[in-house]
Amino acid sequence: MKRPFHGIASDLNGRMSCYKKDWISGIRSGFGILAPTTYIFFASALPVIAFGEQLSRDTDGSLSTVETLASTAICGIIHSIFGGQPLLILGVAEPTVIMYSYLYNFAKGNKALGQDLYLAWAGWVCVWTALLLVLLSIFNVATIINRFTRVAGELFGMLITVLFIQEAIKGIVSEFRIPKAEDPKQDIIYQFQWRYVNGLLGAIFSFGVLLTALKSRRARAWRYGTSDARSFIADYGVPSIIVLWTLLSFSVPSGVPSGVPRRLYSPLPWQSPSLYHWTVIKDMGKVPLAYIFGAFIPALMVAGLYFFDHSVASQLAQQKEFKLKKPSAYHYDILLLGFMTLLCGLIGLPPSNGVLPQSPMHTKSLAVLKKQLMGRKMAEAAKESIIQNATTTEIYGQMQDVFIEMDQSPDTHEVARELEDLKQAVIKGNNKEGNDETTFRLENIDDYLPVRVNEQRVSNLLQSCLVAGAVFAMPVIKLIPTSVLWGYFAFMAIDSLPGSQFWERILLLFITPSRRYKVLEEAHASFVESVPFKYIAGFTIFQAVYLLICFGVTWIPIAGILFPLPFFLLISIRQYILPKLFQPFHLQELDAADYEEIAGAPRRALSLSFKERQSLDDDQVGDHGEILDELTTSRGEFKHRTVSFKDAQVHLPDTIRPE
Repeated sequence: MKRPFHGIASDLNGRMSCYKKDWISGIRSGFGILAPTTYIFFASALPVIAFGEQLSRDTDGSLSTVETLASTAICGIIHSIFGGQPLLILGVAEPTVIMYSYLYNFAKGNKALGQDLYLAWAGWVCVWTALLLVLLSIFNVATIINRFTRVAGELFGMLITVLFIQEAIKGIVSEFRIPKAEDPKQDIIYQFQWRYVNGLLGAIFSFGVLLTALKSRRARAWRYGTSDARSFIADYGVPSIIVLWTLLSFSVPSGVPSGVPRRLYSPLPWQSPSLYHWTVIKDMGKVPLAYIFGAFIPALMVAGLYFFDHSVASQLAQQKEFKLKKPSAYHYDILLLGFMTLLCGLIGLPPSNGVLPQSPMHTKSLAVLKKQLMGRKMAEAAKESIIQNATTTEIYGQMQDVFIEMDQSPDTHEVARELEDLKQAVIKGNNKEGNDETTFRLENIDDYLPVRVNEQRVSNLLQSCLVAGAVFAMPVIKLIPTSVLWGYFAFMAIDSLPGSQFWERILLLFITPSRRYKVLEEAHASFVESVPFKYIAGFTIFQAVYLLICFGVTWIPIAGILFPLPFFLLISIRQYILPKLFQPFHLQELDAADYEEIAGAPRRALSLSFKERQSLDDDQVGDHGEILDELTTSRGEFKHRTVSFKDAQVHLPDTIRPE
């Protein structure tokens, strides 16, 4: 085992050498950096607002949306400036909400604490959690993150999905009840008529948000509209839908009882309930000594959760397929997470940690930006060469020089290999279009470029500042109906299912043997062909039973705080028990480190002519945003295909004709 502080020192040395470039790269992107900034801001802020409402309900208003937004903003700003991996997005996540709800229930049930000392005791939990995280970073424990294999990650993700659905159902049911947070003196307002109308409208709004949000997320695959319009709807459709349904909530008939639909309830940042959190440290001395040391038990669970969640989010944000040039910083980021957890505990905020799928979404959005910037520069160089009547070989040489200069890659031979397809297309005029073999269109350059990411800190800092601005926009955020947030919870749950092999195997169990060939006609995970069905079924049933056990633990009143424990035990189960139940090859396929996918072989209609069938194969129209969406799962994980995607093309005027 490596000596203490080795990982932290190595991370600091690696990141300090490129710290200045992190800022220069972002500033040089100009206004182009605003697109990924706004995209990731909405992807980050909306869940945090929803979690704030959940916390407010579960803690009887002790915490609210103001605190979740403030924590996300403060931790995001700190990490974007001082963090090791700037692509990592921080935020208050569902595990934090669950743990803080358990802490509240425990504190409320103990006279020595009660609701008054809940945040002070939670502060001590954060103190112990911070200490544990610092020790984990000092002793290089981040090196064992690979032991959390797919089976653990997907089980944890599925548990969060189930809890999202549970919260959505509980939220919709609560729309038919008297609100707990509002003024109890106004109970006379909440008669049967009010509850019935509010509940009915709440169900309509929740399902409306769910259906329209799911539809908008698939916009890139629509047949209608331009590529830019479809991309805009896919990227910004969900926040736009939240706004539209909020506006629609003000169009209820005049005869509807006052206060329908019920809206988000939260104190404003400048009101005393919110201002109290900043002085929680004064009450920490009032916590009995036994409970101070007792806080170490939940801190063990929280530290384990944060270590797992933070490291996995960082891991997916810097997958090898993104071809990042700058080093990782797992150990140092865990150290910084410890200090941020301590800070949040002392000022009465729920801590933030690395979140999924926002972190890999951030990297993916910057990959698109980098492609656009490089493609534009290379096209300009090619146009200048065309004006000078250069040969196609010289034109390609100019384009390659621009790529190497922008990529700052020391290995020119590797770059030449990656650009081989572009070289052949420019010199021979092969467009991969299937209908024009004589020219190369400059606007198609993006489709031949390898993935490159604009690694910088500006977008993370800007989106965190926007989240901070949202704290002071609470008067506007409070206009959102709570039923809209329940629909958003359901959307987050359902949207997380595609790309989960656990979910795909569950669906496979319900397909009759005579219809399983249909699975092979579509893109499918490699285990479908390499592992016998009985082993797939056995492994899936094991995961399903284990999921039910984990979910059952969350229902245990006080002991529910130990719900992360089964996931830690799963490491030993995976390492020592599962290999005795499954053959090594089958286990490797079912619990693969990478998402390996095999392209389907769909049957073509016999009514199509050979030319029409060839056109369907060769002319798949789309943009690189759509291709990146297809290449990654909903949690941002890259799929590995044995048959590569055919690059989609857009026909535009500038061309290079071969000699």
